[in-house]
Amino acid sequence: MLDNGNGLLFSPAEPWRKERKLKTHKLNQDYNRLYEDQTEERSAILTEILGKKEEGVFLQGPVTFHYGVHTKIGKNTFINFNFTCQDDAEVTVGENCNFGPNVTIVTPVHPMRADERRALRCPDGTEKRLCWAKPVHIGSDCWLGANVVVCPGVTIGDNCVIGAGSVVTRSIPANSFAAGVPCKVIRAITEADSLANRPEILGDCAVIPSE
Repeated sequence: MLDNGNGLLFSPAEPWRKERKLKTHKLNQDYNRLYEDQTEERSAILTEILGKKEEGVFLQGPVTFHYGVHTKIGKNTFINFNFTCQDDAEVTVGENCNFGPNVTIVTPVHPMRADERRALRCPDGTEKRLCWAKPVHIGSDCWLGANVVVCPGVTIGDNCVIGAGSVVTRSIPANSFAAGVPCKVIRAITEADSLANRPEILGDCAVIPSE
C-alpha cells in the first residue's frame, strides 16, 4: 500500500488515501472509547490499525494514527497517554521502548512557499495540494520523554534517551542521551549511568547483571 516514502510528491486527497485514513480515524475513536483493562478488544483494534504489532505492545491511549497501516511496533514497547503518529511514510518502533505522554511522530513534509502549499501542477495538468513524506525509524530500548516530537526522516538508534520536550530534527546515533530544541546529542550513555552507582536511589533493589 505504501508508495509515498520515496520522497516524491503525492496528493493526500487520493481516494484510497482518504478511505484508509477515514477507516483508521474511526478505529482510533473505537480504541479511545475503551477502558485500559479491556485488553482483548483494544488489542484487536490495534491489530487492525497497525501494519505490525508484536507481543506485549501497550498503548495507554488516547491514540491518533493517520494511516496506521504504515506503522510497525516491536514487542514489549510501552507508549503513554496522547500518542500521535502521522504515518504518511513508514514508521518503525523497535522492541522494549518507552514513550512518555504526548509523544508525536510526523512524516509528511510541505512546501515552504505559501503559494506552493496551496497547489502544484500535476503531470496531467490538474492543480492539487501536494506534499511528500520521509520515514521515521526508532531503534530498540529507547526512551522518549514527555512531549517529544520526532520529525520527518529521522532515525534514532538503539538504547537512546531523548529528553522531555525535545524536537528531533536530525538522526541520533545509538547509545546517546539527546535533548533540546532542536534536539542534539548531549553525551554517550555509559556504565557510569548505571543505578549501581546511585545507592541513594537503588536502596534495597539491585541491578540485574548483563548476560
